[in-house]
Amino acid sequence: MSRIVFVLFAAILTDALTAGQVNVEPNTALLNEGDRTELLCRYGRTINYCRIEIPGEQKVLNLSPEWSKTPGFTYYGAGLQAGQCGVTIERVKASNNGQVKCSLGVEGEELSGTIDLVVALRPQQPIIELLSKPNREGYFAEGTQFMARCSVRDGRPPANISWYIDNMPANKQTTPLEIISTPTNDNVELSTSVQQIQWHLSPEDSNRKLVCRSHHQTDRETVPPQEAAYIINVRYAPVHQSEAAVYGLYLDHTAIVNITIRASPLPRIEWTIEGLVVSQGRTEGRYSAYEPQYLGNDEYNVTLAIAGLTLEDTTKIYNLRATNELGLTDYQVRISSSSKPPSNSLDVAAIVGIVVAVAVLVLVVLLVLFARATGRWCFGGKSIKTPTNETDGQNDKQLELGGQHGQNVALLETPNGITLLGASKLREVNGNGNGNGTPQERLSVERRPHNDEDDSFEYATDRESSVYNPTTRPLRSVLMSQAGGRNSRSSASSEVEPLNTENSDLLQKGNQLGIPESRFARWLPKDKLELLEKQAMLLSGRGKAMNAAAPPPATPPKPQKKVLATPTETTATTTTTTTMATPKLPQETEI
Repeated sequence: MSRIVFVLFAAILTDALTAGQVNVEPNTALLNEGDRTELLCRYGRTINYCRIEIPGEQKVLNLSPEWSKTPGFTYYGAGLQAGQCGVTIERVKASNNGQVKCSLGVEGEELSGTIDLVVALRPQQPIIELLSKPNREGYFAEGTQFMARCSVRDGRPPANISWYIDNMPANKQTTPLEIISTPTNDNVELSTSVQQIQWHLSPEDSNRKLVCRSHHQTDRETVPPQEAAYIINVRYAPVHQSEAAVYGLYLDHTAIVNITIRASPLPRIEWTIEGLVVSQGRTEGRYSAYEPQYLGNDEYNVTLAIAGLTLEDTTKIYNLRATNELGLTDYQVRISSSSKPPSNSLDVAAIVGIVVAVAVLVLVVLLVLFARATGRWCFGGKSIKTPTNETDGQNDKQLELGGQHGQNVALLETPNGITLLGASKLREVNGNGNGNGTPQERLSVERRPHNDEDDSFEYATDRESSVYNPTTRPLRSVLMSQAGGRNSRSSASSEVEPLNTENSDLLQKGNQLGIPESRFARWLPKDKLELLEKQAMLLSGRGKAMNAAAPPPATPPKPQKKVLATPTETTATTTTTTTMATPKLPQETEI
């Protein structure tokens, strides 16, 4: 309950305070001379009259929405019943600067409010005052601490100051802006803005323009800011610079060597060429030194002429000494007959060439890695040596991998290590052969030691790796048993269709067809089996043709060594060891 009473009491007190005071809008009006403005005083209740006093006007304005008796001043607001008392000034004069007072009649008493009316007055032209004095000629010495002060007088409101050197911000040390108020005879207050700047002078500051610029309320697009300027002159010795080089001179012609130096005042020039001294305005032998020519901004062009330039002249160092009243400086000059100086950095064409070369190199490396990984191109074949049981102490013969036209053709690969590497033929002259040097055909195979361990993991295979579908035929057959030479079973002969006699004889020659042996139950697609049958027919016809074309041997062939066959080996092995037309391959070949 007490809390409710407190809230009601606070609301009543706030309403009473609001009703008992005059609100003004705006509190301060900053205007230029000739501007139009509206000033308003408000009260929370109905007022009886509205009276306004404006500085510079001789009478008090009694305003009402119903009448307007003073030209240039009219009532402004929502009406006396709304508690508003305002005035519209059509053109503000400089004499109107000051406080505008509004008086409101409320229930037998008068309430008042004030508004600050500031009529801007454009200040005078800025003035630059030198606190550090130059010499009698108006020059500062190099290293002198330069100090200057800028003053902008009689502004309303006060003006701001900024410093520039050659239309660029000075970025030098400055003091805080100081505002000095000065009253006038008509009791009007004006302001003066003052600021200082200082720094140590260097040769780069010579002939530069120092600018003090004022910024004021009265600035408009048509009326730019006011400013003051001062040209700084500095005396200094000739400025040192790095070794100069002159290019593009012609041999056997008069060479003109030009160099630009900075100095203030005018320097005196002296050239020294390998001990020969040539002063300005004089000629010594083939060398002539000219008077310095002024280019402006304390820069001078110094010239040396060399008559009949030789190649030896381009190897010399030309020493130049420039002297004035503040000191001397030595320079070194080199000359060359080259058209342009050597570049220390790469141009765009060189950068592009380097990028292209690196890209090509990366591409070549990637192609080599790809070819090595996939066994293509130059990595498509390689030579290995395989010992056989037919050489009897002879050196290992090199078997060539890779098919015809350099391609490596692998028909089948099984976990037992027997792989037909390709259809290429190795032609070699065997002294123990047919006696007339007739090349014998040999399939490219590779041997690796056999073990009975399950290497399906090494070859990424397993017993269920073969896929059966209606078009496949089981390979656990006489074909598989006779070609594999190790895991044949007599009961498997009834699982495949009988082949013709020629193919059966050829299949008895072991793994010359590349048919792998397998210790697992495997399935071959029908199309692959047909391909093997076609290859068997081709090889059978080729062998017969070679046997028919071979002439009878001049000497009886040497008896073949007996090869002990294991119980698991079939009669196909015995047939292979006694046949001379087709060389015998090892019984267990692998890679």
